[in-house]
Amino acid sequence: MKDLAAYARDVLSSMGVTYADARFVSTRVESVEVKNGQPNAVSFDISRGIGVRVLADGSWGFAATSVLTKAGVAKACRQALRIAHASALSKAAPITLAVEKPVVAGYSTPFEEDPFKVSLDVKIGMLLEADKGLSAEPNVKVRESDYEGFERHTVFASTEGALIDQRIVQAGAKITATAVASGDIQTRTYGNFQSAGFEFVRGLRLVDNAQRVASEAAALLSAPTLAEGKRDIILEGHQLSLQVHESIGHPTELDRVLGMEAAYAGTSFLSPDKMGTLRYGSPAVNVVADATEPRGLGTFGYDDEGVAAQRAELIRNGLFAGFQTSRETAGVLGQTSNGTMRADGWNRIPLIRMTNINLLPGTWRFEDLLADSEGALYLARNRAWSIDNKRLNFQFGTEIAWEVKGGKLGGIYKNPSYTGITPEFWNSCDAVCSRDHWTMWGTPNCGKGQPGQTARVGHGTAPSRFRGVRVGVVK
Repeated sequence: MKDLAAYARDVLSSMGVTYADARFVSTRVESVEVKNGQPNAVSFDISRGIGVRVLADGSWGFAATSVLTKAGVAKACRQALRIAHASALSKAAPITLAVEKPVVAGYSTPFEEDPFKVSLDVKIGMLLEADKGLSAEPNVKVRESDYEGFERHTVFASTEGALIDQRIVQAGAKITATAVASGDIQTRTYGNFQSAGFEFVRGLRLVDNAQRVASEAAALLSAPTLAEGKRDIILEGHQLSLQVHESIGHPTELDRVLGMEAAYAGTSFLSPDKMGTLRYGSPAVNVVADATEPRGLGTFGYDDEGVAAQRAELIRNGLFAGFQTSRETAGVLGQTSNGTMRADGWNRIPLIRMTNINLLPGTWRFEDLLADSEGALYLARNRAWSIDNKRLNFQFGTEIAWEVKGGKLGGIYKNPSYTGITPEFWNSCDAVCSRDHWTMWGTPNCGKGQPGQTARVGHGTAPSRFRGVRVGVVK
């Protein structure tokens, strides 16, 4: 891998380009699914190849190949250069890159138990045991238990002299119970994904949580529907992670702001002049893009431009503080890149992608927050969501909501939903729970780009309260 990446770098350097890099990527994914007491699917996918990116005549060219020979790599280099020359014919302005010191380095995800060395029997057995717990409720008609192990080995080499070797390892699992009765269908889900080994999957304790998940799904069948109105709400960590993802993570991607990512995923309500002036949220809201946070799916050593992982402020005490940037887009603002360029494989060009977009912990204990939130709703786990292409107007539906009574979680509602406008919603946040209640959630399926790419990103959150939110909206 290193030899081929270095060879690609040497070939590109001899072509007289302004800049070029090569990424050798080897990815393997193992997934296991059990459904209704039977192994339903097992897959093991491997993908290996090299992608070459060239900056010449002020424009980008990109080509990739799975022919892992010197001849195959040289052909991809020549093709990338031809594409750069062709792209230059229609460029609006020449591309320039922010300065970045090249490094020779390595990185590997720390873990205790290699997920690819754990037998398939152990994985299927664990999911079958969880399935038994899900079967405790007769109205649960569909039981699903899923596991995934992920590994990506990347060697990055640039004409500036960078040579970086990385191995990312991730694992996770989830269980889902779907209850059916009298024409109604209700679902409860439990699980998570992190950058870690199989020890993380064991720590999820799927079997111990299965009966609870099934009982909640069944109970929702007879629960009332949440009435429309304005209520204080508390979002549990998983639901809050999606809220952060959609209404903070995506709009702070600078390529969207500059119109480079408008067709597939929309643009953003933000603009560079809003940095330091826009009141994005209340003083309780502090958000960072942190590729150094342990266990996040967006954690790595270096991005796909060779920029070191780092922590960048997006929102500071409620004020909008900055964007997620690349070497190209950071130069527009007179900054250096904060290391968010990633591709989902060897045959895709890097894009600005979320790393770990984290809502920093506050000071509240969860029990104190409940005691201070009489009549509020506690909403958990996403069921459906919608947001406009500028990331302003949104509506989210969750699997379940509890009403807070006497400082505890009381009666439940089914099909709960809430809606809002991004800055108004985040300005209504007046309480964030402490680090003791903070969890790193994994989102392994964030879509962006044309051709489409799937990024694996993380979100650290703790339960948080929002005042006077519209809930129960069905139209």
